[in-house]
Amino acid sequence: MADLDVITRGYELVAARPASLLAALLALTVVAWRPSWRLTRTAVTIAHEGGHALVAVLVGRGLAGIRLHADSSGVTHSTGAGRGPGVVAMFSAGYVFPPLLGLGGAVLVAADEAQAMLWIAVVLLAATLLQIRNLYGGLAVVATGAVLVLVALRAPADLRTGFAAALTWFLLFGGVKACLELRRGRRGGRLRHSDADRLAELTPLGGGAWAAVFVLVAFAATLAACWVVFAPGGAPA
Repeated sequence: MADLDVITRGYELVAARPASLLAALLALTVVAWRPSWRLTRTAVTIAHEGGHALVAVLVGRGLAGIRLHADSSGVTHSTGAGRGPGVVAMFSAGYVFPPLLGLGGAVLVAADEAQAMLWIAVVLLAATLLQIRNLYGGLAVVATGAVLVLVALRAPADLRTGFAAALTWFLLFGGVKACLELRRGRRGGRLRHSDADRLAELTPLGGGAWAAVFVLVAFAATLAACWVVFAPGGAPA
């Protein structure tokens, strides 16, 4: 009987927020379908490299630039000591930054602040653009920012909120998928120069353990976003 009550309550919460559920399902479809994931994954890479860059600046490292590539890979160059807590923090930030951004977006959307969420994203993209050092990276950031500005300025309120919610879920689900791909790639021997491997050189934890930490953080952020949006008092959409 208790299980039935939980299921019923869960159905009521989801049914009360159909727009939020639709946005989540749309984002999940984009991430799960390989062709659309290939097309959109660069947005997750932008957030990933932006996380490296932001933390590098916060810990006092010099920032030499960001490069984004057409295969959805990227690299952030910083200057400073090759070891120490600052370097560990910088390498730790990449994979966890997209889902943490998604969680922040979920909080804003749930508070009916989709417009603020979109403009914060635009500001972050503008800061990232200043550090881009290759043509493809610049075009990718400008195109992403242009879409966000267009939605923020021109879209009706309902569409703007739905887009912000879909972007939030995309960062969450995309962040989870990127972390899982890292773990699978390391197990298959294809990824041996990743952030996890660099952290393994800097800390007592191995690369596999760091990859697992990234996965756990991404899943935790996604579960927290589900609670924020679908729990009582969450998003009214």
